[in-house]
Amino acid sequence: MTATTIDQMQLIVEEVYRTESRRVLATLIRLLGDFDLAEDAMQDAFAAALRQWSAEGVPDNPRAWLVSTGRFKAIDNLRRRARFDKSLPVLAEQLDEAADEFDEVLDEEGIGDDRLRLIFTCCHPALAPEARIALTLREMCGLTTEEIARAFLTKPATLAQRIVRAKSKIRDAGIPYQVPGPEELPERLETVLHVIYLVFNEGYSASSGESLTRADLSSEAIRLNRLLLQMLPETEVMGLLALMLLHESRRVARTTPGGDLVLLEDQDRSLWDRELIAEGQALVGQALSRGPVGPYTVQAAISAVHASAPSAAETSWQEIVALYDLLMVATPTPIIELNRAVAVAMLEGPEAGLAIIEAILARGDLTEYHLAHSARADMYRRLGKADEARAAYTRALALTQLEPERRFLEGRLQELAV
Repeated sequence: MTATTIDQMQLIVEEVYRTESRRVLATLIRLLGDFDLAEDAMQDAFAAALRQWSAEGVPDNPRAWLVSTGRFKAIDNLRRRARFDKSLPVLAEQLDEAADEFDEVLDEEGIGDDRLRLIFTCCHPALAPEARIALTLREMCGLTTEEIARAFLTKPATLAQRIVRAKSKIRDAGIPYQVPGPEELPERLETVLHVIYLVFNEGYSASSGESLTRADLSSEAIRLNRLLLQMLPETEVMGLLALMLLHESRRVARTTPGGDLVLLEDQDRSLWDRELIAEGQALVGQALSRGPVGPYTVQAAISAVHASAPSAAETSWQEIVALYDLLMVATPTPIIELNRAVAVAMLEGPEAGLAIIEAILARGDLTEYHLAHSARADMYRRLGKADEARAAYTRALALTQLEPERRFLEGRLQELAV
């Protein structure tokens, strides 16, 4: 085989890894019953693919070939390690005897179900919330420990310990590798959607660092939600996907070429991705027509109103406030209340919005949340109260850890100093 052909095969295997590795891993986890064993088996299978496909050609079904090869590699590894652990030969024999059953799950439907099972396993409520996120990003998204740690401001060693503990919990507690039954689905689905949304939010509006966004994280969250919707077309699954698509449509317009923050009202709406908007709005309409709706669908409806408006001034703020009223019934959180206050200010004027924000802060809610102080400062700025605005902007600046937001707040303070 020539060097060029070897290079071409390397690219082919890399592409198969990019598109199929998470699916292969999900099936191997189910077949082998162990995360670490499955990960090792998957890596061995791809190494074997590079060697054998170069000589024999790419199989008709690369995914099935990789799963089958990975299973045999795992059994071989267990037998080689048998002298260190007397239980491993028994496990190897059990896996080998189940070969007929394994072959039956290599069809498209079976593998698709495996990915759904893996999502629910990674997001099981018995696991700590931070472990659910870490395990989902590692096993479903394929991000490295270092990438996950960097995204969530955690040391790689700490993050690795969370993942190890989560895997041990799944094994020791006998957490089933399955989609929950109808009686458990509402609670479990809520956990899965929450984790996906947290991943998206960290990618769409990073909590700290030099960049406002992490496109890799938000795109992985959207990919996971698309997968979930294919297999479980529930209303809130539609709503969350719509919400993320509508947010994602504005990504390019949210920052200047230099990486500075651009507020929604100042964004160049010609830069918004109309294909994502159309898909998101269609999903909103479909979810609303099916009902009953939950918080993700209502938030998506709010984003759809923004997406339909030619400008901030032409936005139907009355409709947005009404939707926030509905959202406050379903999810009465201080952050939702803060977002509603901003919409009220656009509808009724800054004094009305400021009164709501002052009440939130007076209760002791969001006192350490920089966006609450930034919104308060903006209300004072619009009312011409420069001293109060400066104090609030200064407080927001002290709390933010994201560099583009720091530059934005510093710019506001400079404007007030003129």
